[in-house]
Amino acid sequence: MSFVSDKDVCNGLENLPVFFEGNVSKDDLPLFQYSPENVPGPGCEIDPTEVTLPGCDCSSRSCQRGSCFCLQTHSQAYDSQGRLTYHGEEEAEYSVPVFECNALCGCSEACSNRVVQRGLGLRLCVFSAHGKGWGVRALEPVPRGTFVCEYAGEAIGFQEACRRQHAQKPQDMNYIIVVREHAGEGMLGETIVDPVAVGNVGRFLNHSCQPNLFMVPVRVHSLVPRLALFASRDIAPGEELTFDYSGGYNNPQGRGSHPSQDGPQTKRVGAEDFKRKPCHCGAQDCSLFLPLDVSIISNT
Repeated sequence: MSFVSDKDVCNGLENLPVFFEGNVSKDDLPLFQYSPENVPGPGCEIDPTEVTLPGCDCSSRSCQRGSCFCLQTHSQAYDSQGRLTYHGEEEAEYSVPVFECNALCGCSEACSNRVVQRGLGLRLCVFSAHGKGWGVRALEPVPRGTFVCEYAGEAIGFQEACRRQHAQKPQDMNYIIVVREHAGEGMLGETIVDPVAVGNVGRFLNHSCQPNLFMVPVRVHSLVPRLALFASRDIAPGEELTFDYSGGYNNPQGRGSHPSQDGPQTKRVGAEDFKRKPCHCGAQDCSLFLPLDVSIISNT
């Protein structure tokens, strides 16, 4: 592999640089403002950058479940290696709310309940995925449960998402993600993120009907969750990183199963003249079309 060593996708804003693979000219580079975290956009009712959640009084290096307010109030999401824990070996989704220690907590930055907020910790690269635009590869082994990156951008309101979707041209790429969180029959909230103008490396991730990443809303300082992507299985170096834009391990509009009604439901808006866009993931059980959030494109 060869890399464009003078162009860091992250512009030095991440812990590690992310380079483009191959010979990429300046004219080929996408135009957007890099941000490692969500920023408030039009219609955003809660500023995702403000600290609004309470913290713990722990003074130890790492919080313990028996004495930590954060871990007592919420489930312990990570193991001692900072990897997401599962309730069952074959569980395909993670539906338990995740709250990390935050800026108001007394524990150290090395606390095991601080993972997503530490930012990028893996060596990644962006490459030209023929027929799919850009893609992202892992340059090192990624164990199951490892945090890979966020899907960050502008946190916007529903009406703004509708306006942006209707303003898109057929050739425009669709980046808007809608995450709806449920608890039983009651909806807890809706988070809409658009990284087209402001975003991070997550904007380059492609959809797959058999992905190796899955998205979990993780709350750190704010009630607005960070859309964190974790490895659903062990990932080999050089393998493309993908997630299911519908929020499950299979596209619910196709032959796959529907996402859990108790966990977060994710939709990445994808419309071309309000028609379904074909999926090119190449999976054996491909649903043939990208997931589509009809509620946004049908709203007037």
